[in-house]
Amino acid sequence: MPCTVGRGGVTAQKREGDGATPAGLHRIAQCWYRPDRLPAPAPWARPIGPGDLWCDDPADPGYNLHRRAPLRASHEALRRPDPLYDVLLVIDWNWPKPLAGRGSAIFLHQWRRPGFATAGCIAVARADLLHLAAHAAPGTRLLVPPAIPRFSHARRGAVVTKV
Repeated sequence: MPCTVGRGGVTAQKREGDGATPAGLHRIAQCWYRPDRLPAPAPWARPIGPGDLWCDDPADPGYNLHRRAPLRASHEALRRPDPLYDVLLVIDWNWPKPLAGRGSAIFLHQWRRPGFATAGCIAVARADLLHLAAHAAPGTRLLVPPAIPRFSHARRGAVVTKV
């Protein structure tokens, strides 16, 4: 399955804001979806509401955790106007007991288009994401090798590979 990773490539030394995807053997921890746009992709999927956020501020006690609005700390809104987070799988990188600065909001989500880098997440085509969400369970393993081959159609520093 083709995928893209972070604009910083893949690293074994993930840091907040580096734009890299963390290498290693990870697990799928949670599944979230937009109930106003599609049905639950799996029985364990959680609906994304207007106030659902993910904290990316290393100084905040809720760093790299789901939070609810209002939140003064830096965060990502899980409910986006574009379809990138219509379904997202939370990867257990630096979760559920995060260490400040080790990276946050590492998700498996829909890509903008093939070859368009993420901020550190793994992104795939919508159909592939829906398939993964429907067939994966909490704890499903996800291997991100330290070196991923680049394909010729990758742009903007992205890596496109197959998982």
